[in-house]
Amino acid sequence: MAKVILGVTISLDGFAEDKSGSVGPLYPDLDVLRDTGVMREAQRNAGAVVMSWKEFSMAEDPDTYADNYEFQVPIFVFTDKVPEKHPKENEAVTFTFVTDGVESAVRQAKAAAGDKDVQIIGSAKTVQEFLQKGIADELQVDIISILLHEGACPFESLDKSIKLERTKVVELPAGRTHLRFRVLKE
Repeated sequence: MAKVILGVTISLDGFAEDKSGSVGPLYPDLDVLRDTGVMREAQRNAGAVVMSWKEFSMAEDPDTYADNYEFQVPIFVFTDKVPEKHPKENEAVTFTFVTDGVESAVRQAKAAAGDKDVQIIGSAKTVQEFLQKGIADELQVDIISILLHEGACPFESLDKSIKLERTKVVELPAGRTHLRFRVLKE
């Protein structure tokens, strides 16, 4: 059965975005990261991706997803608006814009993924929402060795206790550490 894997990268001081809402400073090693075993495993196991409009719109040109995005799978974007121009697709990357909530986006992604995993691409707000609603089966946190000093923290506004069991720790190049946790359901 497909797992729902929530992923986020944070700075050493716990921020998933800088003060302007950008994740750019957290990926100085993006080219190196794409060639790691962790990323290749995630790509191999992914059957679909779910992301918010914010993550989708980070691409300067959404048409670049079709041939350049690291996950060549169906993408489900939860949003309150559908773009006027549908982005370019290919035989692997398709876009579904879901306007009736994250639960619906995950249901549709699971159906598309079959036995493969659903990767949730997370900003601070996305991580909070998925953990709060108990949707994620696994939490993957990459810590990059920089200090942002301010920004958005993905774990600060949770109003319930989340229990995690660490399952993996991997040191990656360029000062990045990959942590994997099983989200324990009550």
